[in-house]
Amino acid sequence: MSMAGKVRRPWFSRLVFLGVLLFLYLPLGVLVVNSFNASKYGGRWDGFTLGWYEKLRQDEATLAALGNTLKIAALATGASTLLGTLAAWCLHRYRSRLQSLHLVVTELPLAVPDIWIGVALQLFFIQAGWDLGFGTVLAAHVTFCLCYVTALMVGRLQGFDMQLVDAARDLGAGPVQVALRIVLPVLLPGMIAAGLMAFILSVDDFVITFFVSGPGGATLPAKVYAMARTSRNMPVINALSTILILATLLTALLGHRFLKPKSA
Repeated sequence: MSMAGKVRRPWFSRLVFLGVLLFLYLPLGVLVVNSFNASKYGGRWDGFTLGWYEKLRQDEATLAALGNTLKIAALATGASTLLGTLAAWCLHRYRSRLQSLHLVVTELPLAVPDIWIGVALQLFFIQAGWDLGFGTVLAAHVTFCLCYVTALMVGRLQGFDMQLVDAARDLGAGPVQVALRIVLPVLLPGMIAAGLMAFILSVDDFVITFFVSGPGGATLPAKVYAMARTSRNMPVINALSTILILATLLTALLGHRFLKPKSA
């Protein structure tokens, strides 16, 4: 009886694993296939075509939104990674009785729904007299990405021995040498992982951007939302989504290769 259980269990685990993979990736596979489908509606296969990719290449509004999205994501990633790393370092280095409160305040936005953050930021920008546009979208993206980066870097620093820094200073190393030769090598993998996550979150965000965007601040998710309201634009969305899926996959593979521990 026990032997039968041992034989069946691997097959059951594989079946569950296969079911999870199908649930996750089958919709993406259908989307990719339909991006090469000549049919406008995707209900049937009308032949192979690259016409939707050509139409996407000629769509200046979508390409402009894509460029806007990448610029905002790159700037937000750089700013949030730098500020989040500094915030995590201060929380780890300068401990006090209020540290738990500081951590709660830093990570509280992670538990707040995006729609409330979007409304709050919109009201803040309006009260401050800022015109909604590229700048407000960038500020909003830095704000919510900063929370994720700080949380990740605080976890990364938990295993960092601050005595290494003190020992280096006692041996005559300056602040710059300590930062570049001791602190940065330890934090760099975490910074890269946090930066990749911040970039993906920024590119993917729609709800917060919807409330704080204005002229010059349109991003790709908002453009896709507008295009999806008419079925004739779905093939172009499929083509665009296929390109983004491929780019995300390549980024994940590169990140995994870069962050993978090197064998001795």
